Amino acid sequence: MFPGAIADREVAAYVLLGAPLDISTSFQPGTRFGPNRIRRFAESFDDYDRRTDLFFTEVAVHDAGDVRAWDDAPEYIDWLAGSVRDAVWDDAVPIVLGGEHTVTAAGVEGVEPDVFVCLDAHLDLRREYDGNEWSHATITRRVLDELGVDEAVILGARTGSPDEWERADADDVTVVAPEDVPDWEPDFDDESVYLSVDIDAADPAFAPGTGTKEPFGLTSREMRDVVRAVAPYTDGFDVVEVNDRDDGQAASLAAKLLREFVFSHAAAQD
Repeated sequence: MFPGAIADREVAAYVLLGAPLDISTSFQPGTRFGPNRIRRFAESFDDYDRRTDLFFTEVAVHDAGDVRAWDDAPEYIDWLAGSVRDAVWDDAVPIVLGGEHTVTAAGVEGVEPDVFVCLDAHLDLRREYDGNEWSHATITRRVLDELGVDEAVILGARTGSPDEWERADADDVTVVAPEDVPDWEPDFDDESVYLSVDIDAADPAFAPGTGTKEPFGLTSREMRDVVRAVAPYTDGFDVVEVNDRDDGQAASLAAKLLREFVFSHAAAQD
């Protein structure tokens, strides 16, 4: 259980779902360990948040455990989307702990947002990678072309194929380079937003425990500031691509960003 996520499912305002999918990671695997690793490295955090004057144990977070993964990505995503949708129907905000970035498709399918905001080192606008249309490198393309999202905002992207950069030039995509992220501000009005945090948006110096490291990335504080700014507009959230190949830096950052999301979202509801 994620520390402090003690609310009963029936009264939860936030529902955590672990999604340990790890079948298409293209370099260093290990995302199957991500959900429990994030839970483990949250154990040292204080319950109280001084900025919002909230206690994590009092904002009604429920940890529903992991949705066991298997090796058929489309079937698993469909099953996971059902769990996400159940949370939405119960008026709770779903929070998915990855697992590879492919699991974001389930979050978006369950929430049905207007806008997809993603912290990511990669554009993830490929149609396929190594012949796999369900690769973790295709998630943002899938969100736009198959899941009905009107707009994608990719924050911190610094690499992609020529075809991806061409797709990123379309009107429904905004790419904010790492050096410009501190000056970016959300402007969503009444639109529904889904926020996805790929931990590799961080520079590897801050989060080496991820499968496809990409230097020259964001700092922990820059990612924190984005999560704080976007959270009030958000109807679904995930943090993905954490693996077990460091001493807990990536998992600790992921856990802290999850808490920042909850505190910021809860404070905005008051």
